[in-house]
Amino acid sequence: MLTVTSVNVNGLRAAAKKGFVEWLAETSADVLCLQEVRAEPQQLPDAVRAPDGWHVVHAPAAAKGRAGVSLYTRREPDRVRVGFGSSEFDTSGRYVEADLPGVTVASLYLPSGEVGTERQDEKIRFMDEFLAYLKDLRVRAAADGREVVVCGDWNIAHQKADLKNWRGNQKSSGFLPEEREWLGQVLDPAEGGYVDVVRALHPDVEGPYSWWSYRGRAFDNDSGWRIDLAVATPGLAGRAVKAYVERAASHEERWSDHAPVTVVFEQ
Repeated sequence: MLTVTSVNVNGLRAAAKKGFVEWLAETSADVLCLQEVRAEPQQLPDAVRAPDGWHVVHAPAAAKGRAGVSLYTRREPDRVRVGFGSSEFDTSGRYVEADLPGVTVASLYLPSGEVGTERQDEKIRFMDEFLAYLKDLRVRAAADGREVVVCGDWNIAHQKADLKNWRGNQKSSGFLPEEREWLGQVLDPAEGGYVDVVRALHPDVEGPYSWWSYRGRAFDNDSGWRIDLAVATPGLAGRAVKAYVERAASHEERWSDHAPVTVVFEQ
């Protein structure tokens, strides 16, 4: 089996103080994809920078205290790549991938955006470049007999079932028609050619949500968004046997505003 877990840690130094270290010691994941690390490696405590039993690559953003992605693998990768060949985004701490036997695993932190601002323009530029890369990655992997899974915070809820308050968010970044259409292109067999693994295994449910605002009682009311996705090539997606969100038992026990999303694949 191959178990892959992804989580936006909302600042790894803060998460480490709230329970991430203990969670890491207990996880059964073979691969761990982190987003929004928001720290240089040397700023991280030893227990998360280079924990025993893991091979770790950190890809911090050039802008201090922003973004940052990491990959933790139980076995040493055959190859690691930071960025996806973008002159604008390769130093932004938003993408890192590693080759393991038969599979390429990536950690993605897609920009969040904000309607009417440069942040939304940046998000659209990222999406345009990244879709082209995803297509190329799938083709190259297939030529090498490899599968691909891109895990992370995609910052887009694809369908109404992917967020509780979809009616009130139709003009909000993360649920805009053009964003949903783009993600649809990623998941179109004739275009991007990828599969949303969690949705494929849970086709008829609301959620399962992976992010809840810290404001109000969003977590207690399960008023969340499903924006943390594991997107895989069809061959690998077809071997997924289990997918679940590791939702904390209570608001107080959360160490991030996101919950880990775990997928188990048969090898």
